Amino acid sequence: MRGETLSPAFRERLMLAVTEVNQCRYCAYYHAKQALTEGLSQDEIEALAAGEFGNSPTTERAALLYAQHWAEADGDPDPAARAAIVDQYGPQTAGAIDLALRIIRIGNLSGNTWDGLRHRFSRGRSGHTPG
Repeated sequence: MRGETLSPAFRERLMLAVTEVNQCRYCAYYHAKQALTEGLSQDEIEALAAGEFGNSPTTERAALLYAQHWAEADGDPDPAARAAIVDQYGPQTAGAIDLALRIIRIGNLSGNTWDGLRHRFSRGRSGHTPG
């Protein structure tokens, strides 16, 4: 993930776009901090956390919308949407985008599973369920 294909700021925007859909509080916290480190403004981070991409670079908005669709489709996006990303960014960058999305999905699923277990085993006193 530290390659040259996606800038760290672009990668964090993608991470936040997927995390907003999946509602993982651990990933949201971590990636908001990382996004600040990579130069994103607090306003942009808050917008991304709300599923809004207007504060993001125009060259990345198609990928952010794709990331949102990808997460809402449970990692199985419409083939036409995937083809549009390949057309716009090229196969190498599209592949890096897909890799970033798969990585954050694993993190989101892990964090939400952990929270669900904490909630269940504490009889509702700890953890939470995304909703």
